[in-house]
Amino acid sequence: MAAKNKGRILVVDDNAGIRGALKILLPMHFAQVELISTPNELVNKVVEFKPNAVLLDMNFHTDINTGNEGLYWLAELKKRFPSVEVVLFTAYADIQLAVEGMKRGAFDFIVKPWDNGKLVEILTNAVQKQQKGSRTSQSQENNSLLPDKMLWGNTPQMQNIRRTIEKLAPTDATVLITGENGTGKDVLAGEIYRMSNRFGGPMVSVDVGALTETLFESELFGHVKGAFTDAHTDHTGKFELANGGTLFLDEIGNIPMHLQGKLLRVLQNRCITKVGDTRQIPIDIRLICATNMDLEQMIRDGKFREDLYYRINTMHITLPPLRERTDEIKELALNFMHRYAAKYRRSVEKIDLHALAALKLHRWNGNIRELKNSIEKAVIMSEGDTLTLQDLQFSIQLPEGLAAGVEASGAAGTKGTAGSGSGKGGKKESAGYNGETLEMQEERTIRAAMEKCGGNLSLVAKTLNISRPTLYAKLKKYDI
Repeated sequence: MAAKNKGRILVVDDNAGIRGALKILLPMHFAQVELISTPNELVNKVVEFKPNAVLLDMNFHTDINTGNEGLYWLAELKKRFPSVEVVLFTAYADIQLAVEGMKRGAFDFIVKPWDNGKLVEILTNAVQKQQKGSRTSQSQENNSLLPDKMLWGNTPQMQNIRRTIEKLAPTDATVLITGENGTGKDVLAGEIYRMSNRFGGPMVSVDVGALTETLFESELFGHVKGAFTDAHTDHTGKFELANGGTLFLDEIGNIPMHLQGKLLRVLQNRCITKVGDTRQIPIDIRLICATNMDLEQMIRDGKFREDLYYRINTMHITLPPLRERTDEIKELALNFMHRYAAKYRRSVEKIDLHALAALKLHRWNGNIRELKNSIEKAVIMSEGDTLTLQDLQFSIQLPEGLAAGVEASGAAGTKGTAGSGSGKGGKKESAGYNGETLEMQEERTIRAAMEKCGGNLSLVAKTLNISRPTLYAKLKKYDI
């Protein structure tokens, strides 16, 4: 038997049978193991036992099966004992909650019924991470995800935007970025900042659409002590915080008309006056604004000031939706995959053909933000070195044999290809999929197989990996 890990494991599970099995298994691999049946004694037990890792069940009441108990106790553990690693113990039905738990700080999760080797491996890794005191490196790893770096791709639209940004970034010109939600407007703002002469100075981002009317002036321009109820101290506004640097106002189309005038005066005078004060404070900022709204239509509807529009619109950049940039999906997916594989300690290095086909066929109404979130969840769910369609958990049904036409050379991606802008093969991979329905793609795939196999139905069925009766039905359906 392999030498025991010196770590201490605390198990929290209300199932006596599970505790009994783990009481036999875990002491074979770890120096000290404690098992408790209820999380009510969890905090005291952690103080007393000082575990390196906690194996935490997500449900403790037979009549409640939401997993929220597990998330609650995870939050308590990370708040009180941030260095202790937590592995979530979950039923298959609660996998999505376990994924959410990893986003909230859990080390990993294990699904019941479990594989002994997998469970021991995950707990061993959790103990080693805790023993190495890697909280600092984890923080740096998380920070490396924010802000994102712009991935330009090779579409003519994005390359034109890149050339424009390279010209305007070193200036102090005000920039308006428009585009659908999730297209990366905030990422582009960050890229402009990185390429500007103000890089190194502050960059302050404000979601002005989320500011209440009563706090609008206070948050943007600041207030002095006593200016209003609960103003117990002076408050520095976002404009002053960004002085000497860049101010990014996101969702600017959501500002009510009567507040737009106050913003316009500050931009015209380049001075702010704090709420409750009379002194003017000069400000030196580079302004970048973004919105998913049609501001010109809002002007025609009387919902946005024309003079403010021209004040923020020295340069106007429109980011196209991801459905118009399908050649970039593979590059973006690989980039997100490798970054989240590092963050969540997964060994995934490539995307298989079916998963890649599904990524290219998906509509992506949430654009890059939706893609990023989908890849993050898929990486968490992945096992082995290949991201699969099952990991993506898409409801999309691929036509039989469709993936074979996506990239004949094999699964997409190795660690060296992420973010490399591999555009030469991009058009070929997505050619024929844009604008087609799944039935059109299926018919085209079957016709190609019939031609390639010379009409030999047995060979066609084998090539498409379907049964002969299924093939007969599809031939009749498409009148082939």
